This record gives sequence, C-alpha cells and structure tokens, in this order.
Amino acid sequence: MPGKPAPIKKSPAKKAANKKPEPAPESEPPPVEAAPVDAPPAEAAPADAPPAETGPVEAGPAEGEAAPAAEGLAAPAVDLLNAEGVTPAVPAEAALMEEPPKAPTPPPPAVPTSAPLDVSVEDVNDSSLTVKWKTPGTIGDSGLDGYLVEYRKDGTTDWVVAQEELSQNNLYCIKNLTSCDVLHLRVVAVNRGGRSEPGSLAEPVLIREIGERPKIRVPRHLKSCFIKQVGEQINLVIPFLGKPKPVVSWLKDGQPVDTRVNIRNSHKDSIIFIRSAQREDSGIYEMTVKVDSFEDKATIALQIVDRPGSPADVKLVDTWGFNAALEWTPPKDNGNTEITGYTIQKADRKTGVWFSVLENYHRLTATITDLIMGNSYSFRVFAENQVGVSETSAVTKGVATIQKTGIVYKPPEYPERDYSEPPRFTTPLADRAATVGYTTKLLCSVRGCPTPKIEWLKNKVIIGDDPKYRQNSTQGICSLEIRKPCCFDGGVYTCRAKNEQGEAAVSCKLQVKRTCLKQTEGEVVKRQIHVDCFPLFTVCMLS
Repeated sequence: MPGKPAPIKKSPAKKAANKKPEPAPESEPPPVEAAPVDAPPAEAAPADAPPAETGPVEAGPAEGEAAPAAEGLAAPAVDLLNAEGVTPAVPAEAALMEEPPKAPTPPPPAVPTSAPLDVSVEDVNDSSLTVKWKTPGTIGDSGLDGYLVEYRKDGTTDWVVAQEELSQNNLYCIKNLTSCDVLHLRVVAVNRGGRSEPGSLAEPVLIREIGERPKIRVPRHLKSCFIKQVGEQINLVIPFLGKPKPVVSWLKDGQPVDTRVNIRNSHKDSIIFIRSAQREDSGIYEMTVKVDSFEDKATIALQIVDRPGSPADVKLVDTWGFNAALEWTPPKDNGNTEITGYTIQKADRKTGVWFSVLENYHRLTATITDLIMGNSYSFRVFAENQVGVSETSAVTKGVATIQKTGIVYKPPEYPERDYSEPPRFTTPLADRAATVGYTTKLLCSVRGCPTPKIEWLKNKVIIGDDPKYRQNSTQGICSLEIRKPCCFDGGVYTCRAKNEQGEAAVSCKLQVKRTCLKQTEGEVVKRQIHVDCFPLFTVCMLS
C-alpha cells in the first residue's frame, strides 16, 4: 500500500493557540472504524502512549514531521493524526475499557407439573374405554408436552401405556380391550422435568356394554328452591333413567341424610318423604345415580320457613305536637326467609285497645301522626315475612303523652263575592196549540239573584189570581196551567221576571182549536176538524 502524504506543518502561532492544559486523548473520541486496514500498525501506539500523556501537545506535530522520512511502516501512523496534528491514544483507552464477558445465566431446573385433575370415564363398551381429565393445576416454566394414559388389569401390578405418542387432548379412547376385564386407569402429565404424579380413577372400570346411561330427570318445580312451611308434609318424586338398575344415593349438605327423612328407591324413581317438616330439614340434597363407572348427579334446594320472631329493641325516640317517632331493629329470627315488612299498632292507655296505624312498612323508623291531645299512647311492632305476621310483638317501654295546649280556633276569612244578577230566561216559552176542553201548560226557566218575582200576562194584561189559571215557580222553573181552555183562551202569553237588578220577559202564542161533527143520512160520523177559535166569531166547516 502506498504511504499517505505528511500533513502540512502549522505555524508556531497556531500551535500556541491549539495548546491546551488537558491531554489530547480525552478531547476527541477515538476513530476506531476510520481505517480498519491499518489496525495492525496501530497496535504499536501503546508503546508511544506514555510519552504522549506526559509530554506537551506540540509533540504530535513533531512526530508527524518525522513520519515522512521513515519507511513504509510509518505511513499507517499518519492516519491516526487528527485535523489539529495530535495523535490520539485510542488503542490504549480501548484496551482499558474492555471487560471480560459475563457467564450466561443457567436456565432454571426443569420441574414436572402437578397431577391431572378429575379423571373420569366418558364412555365404555365391550371393546373400548374413553377416559377424560382436566389440565393440572400447576404447570410451571417447563410447560406441558402431553399426557400418557396407563392402565392395568385388576389383580396385576404392571401398568401398560395405552398410546405410542403423547396425547395433546384431555380425552383419549383405549381400544381393543377384552370384554369383562376390570381395569384400573391413571393419567400422567409429561414435560422436560419428567413425569408428574398420576391422576387415578377412583374405582376400577368393568369393560362391558352399558344398556342405558344414568340420567336424572328433575321436575321443573324442583329446579328452583322448593319452599314449605313448618309442619307441612313433603313428598318429592324424582324420576331417572339407567340400565341395568342404577344405584341411588343421597347426601344432605355433603353428609348422610338424617333418619327423619324417608327415602324409597325403585328402578325408575326415588322418593323423599318427610311427614312433618322442620326447619333443620332445610339444605341442599344431592342425588347420585350410578351404573358401573357412569353416574349422574342432581341437587335439590329445600327451604322450610316459619313465622319470624318479634322485632328487637323498640324505642320511643321523641314526642312533639300530635306526633311520635319510633325506631327498632330487625328480629333475630327471620323464620328462615326474608323479612317483607312490619306492622305498627297504637293503644290509648285509657281503653287499652290496639289499632293498626302502619301495615307492610319496610323501614326501621316510623313517625305516628294524628294522635289525640291529652291522651297517652303505647306502641308495638310486629315483623312479617312470606308466611305471616310474627306471633309476638315488641312493645315500647315509654309512653307518648300528647300535652294539652290552649288552642283558639280562628275561622278562615273568605272574601265576599257579589252573586247578584238580573233575571235571565234560560229556557224561553214555545208556541203551542191546544184543543178545546183539554188542559194545557206553558213552561219556561229563569235564573237571577236575588230570586226574581214571576208574573204572567195574557195579551199584555196581568192574569192575577184568576182561578182558571194555576201559576207555579219552583227552583227557577215557571209554569202556567190553563184548565179546559175554550176558544176565548187563545192569544199571546207572556212570562215576566223582576228583581232588584232588573227584569226580563218571554212570550209565546197559544192557539185553541175545537172538534166539529159531520152528519149524513141515517148516521152521525165524527170527524175532528180543528178550527182556530177567535174571540169575536167561530167558524165551523161541515161537509
């Protein structure tokens, strides 16, 4: 490789300006990647590094001047000069900064998983067996590679692996089994840490064809909580399926059923009978129907309820005016069911008779109002649930006395209103036609305040007290009755009403007609021909 030309020599003034008290290697970063080819010659720099640190900065250019005079070995050293003519001691610092590599962290030791959970039989026939299980509760950092299913015949100790490769599923079918063999099963989880503890089947399995799997058919009314009162009879029938005849067992809250509960099983149903239910019969009843290694379970919730006890600690908090404030706490015995309300009663100390003031009340505080002045009252509270009201009550120890106070009744003042108005006819008179000899009546209605005085006129002449006419005025209804009118009673009739506010009048026309007879040879024929009767003359038409 040809050598590079030497750098231009700087003037002494420029050298003095560039002179600094700090060493040159610390002023600029080392250009390590600038010339990777010249790396071998640069290895000789550590020998010159001590003089560079102790000597002045101008020593760099002096060495640079001698570099062109040297042979080809000095040419790579020129590349290490910076722009200011200073040679940085890069290799020396790099050697000091390097640290030995750290040892890699060893991986954690491999640990096997916990045992598979809930190993059970999914299906069985005369030549195969299907087993299922759940994933182990603890797997760890080593993970899970798969499962091994192993079995052995009853009476032997040699376990046989059922599959050639690890099973990735939580279900496996073992085939080509011999009928009527009794097998023990276990499942093992495998990972880098090895085999886990086995999860085993609780009881051995008989390899044979099952006629019908067990199945409990819970009635609809038993799928929710079944509620009965204390003393009532309980008779529950739960049907089921299964062949051959299943084995039926019962548990109450995980314990054997008490002898008070009678259980009768048949090939198709199971009956629970309790002659007189008590509150201790409440609980969760679990029914299990089993055919060989297959089983079905069902739960029935039974709740026996009773009336609640009385509320506790009833207090009379305050009394003011005609009111009294009460408070209490819920009863300690709720009758094995929820409290639905309270009933509050009061009694006057004079009579001692109790009256209900609040029913189905849901709060624990109440204010009793409308108490009678001068009386003293006691209060009691009953609790209530879905069965009924408690048999006993809690009575207040104190007595609420309503003090007598001087009360003066002041009637309210109402502004006076003037209801006076002039007469006004609401129903006017209507024109009428009457027949001679037949009584007729004229009607109208009037209102006014004060009550107006009524006068009747015929042809603008006041009728007065003529006995032929009957005048009547009741509740504003005015009537004029004309008794057996004749031809002279026709005309214009007027009703006039007067009071202090004014007067009003209505009129109508009355026509009076009569009946004429027609006479023929040998007989008389009646024909009604109505003719107007006029006061001056009468016209009769005969044919």
